[in-house]
Amino acid sequence: MLGFLSARQAGLDDPLRFRRAESTRRVLALELNKDRDVERIHGSGVNTLDIEPVEGRYMLSGGSDGVIVLYDLENSSRQPCYTCKAVCSVGRNHPDVHKYSVETVQWYPHDTGMFTSSSFDKTLKVWDTNTLQTADVFNFEETVYSHHMSPVATKHCLVAGHRQEILAVSWSPRYEYILATASADSRVKLWDVRRASGCLITLDQHNGKKSQAVESANTAHNGKVNGLCFTSDGLHLLTVGTDDRMRLWNSSNGENTLVNYGKVCNDSRKGLKFTVSCGCSSEFVFVPYGSTIAVYTIYSGEQITMLKGHYKSVDCCVFQSNFQELYSGSRDCNILAWVPSLYEAVPEDDETTTKSQLNPAFEDAWSSSDEDG
Repeated sequence: MLGFLSARQAGLDDPLRFRRAESTRRVLALELNKDRDVERIHGSGVNTLDIEPVEGRYMLSGGSDGVIVLYDLENSSRQPCYTCKAVCSVGRNHPDVHKYSVETVQWYPHDTGMFTSSSFDKTLKVWDTNTLQTADVFNFEETVYSHHMSPVATKHCLVAGHRQEILAVSWSPRYEYILATASADSRVKLWDVRRASGCLITLDQHNGKKSQAVESANTAHNGKVNGLCFTSDGLHLLTVGTDDRMRLWNSSNGENTLVNYGKVCNDSRKGLKFTVSCGCSSEFVFVPYGSTIAVYTIYSGEQITMLKGHYKSVDCCVFQSNFQELYSGSRDCNILAWVPSLYEAVPEDDETTTKSQLNPAFEDAWSSSDEDG
């Protein structure tokens, strides 16, 4: 760390290099935070989470009970042990509550005064955060599995064109007119909403090397595709399917990069919400994997660790890039916080097994001793 600081101070190094290195170190040190609880409000599984991008302070959650909760993640008590309290909630007694399971919640990307939610009750609702009343309600003929607002566009329309239900949608963080959709028909499509035909590319796991007569031709997975996520720079797209595979695609030409992540267990019958890091030297992807969360390096496919803490299947997770923190929601009704560890565990065979050792990166290297220089 001191080497990075010295090089930055002398102007020998890119100022962002130190930030990326420290962000990477913090992600690699993620662990369950035993000092921070998230208030338990949901009476059934937590399906979706979203942290507003303006301050990174407020988080939304949506559950199988139809309830929506708004949390304040800031430690206002200034105590080492604290609980992230629910600021407000759309409970079962609220007049505008969703009738069935809430599958997606999302903040308006440019202002915390509004958020959206969609549900198995075939509605998408726009909410006024200040009054917690619906500003608008969109009714659909079919079940709404997922929705997404573009983080870079101010005007756009949602496009769909699969034969079966669309389980995940995501706008490109790079181009405001590019949309990706994942479907139960094993297909992933990229759309350009400016074009009359709409569909740009149908992703092919074989990169066109299989005969069109083969059943798996023009399919992204050999099962339902129930999750997708663009990398933070928008240059690549990650998809997960019920074939227990995750794939990385070049979002400009639709090529399967053939990165091997191994088996990525996925038994979800609906949308799976996974997330990626931002601002690290080597970017990471966090994927619900049964009752754990698997962490992989995106471009090498190496599995870094498995985050264990839930006791039922995890359905969603969201990354807070300002502080390199992760929040996960599970069918056990809990939301857990994963934060970078400040301490390194001492080996069990060490004599000081009851003590903790401060990470050298956080040690004070200054000394007043003449002998120490």
